[in-house]
Amino acid sequence: MPNIPRDLPGMDLAKLLTRFGYAITRQTGSHIRLTSSIKRLEHHITIPNHDPLKIGTLNKIINDIASYLGMDKQALIKELFGKG
Repeated sequence: MPNIPRDLPGMDLAKLLTRFGYAITRQTGSHIRLTSSIKRLEHHITIPNHDPLKIGTLNKIINDIASYLGMDKQALIKELFGKG
């Protein structure tokens, strides 16, 4: 089972989330705003453009996205970071 990476930059996470319909809608300072409407309801997420993201921040973002997508958190982690 893949673990949450501890050295992931915010911009890399933003790029990984494009496969779930997220697109960068704006960037203000060091924060990247992404929006997805894959579930017919817009979902906004803000990711700090830090290198690396703090593990607690990344965990909270993953929980929020998993909830929006209706996915199990571990399944989302595997989709984002796992190789199989």
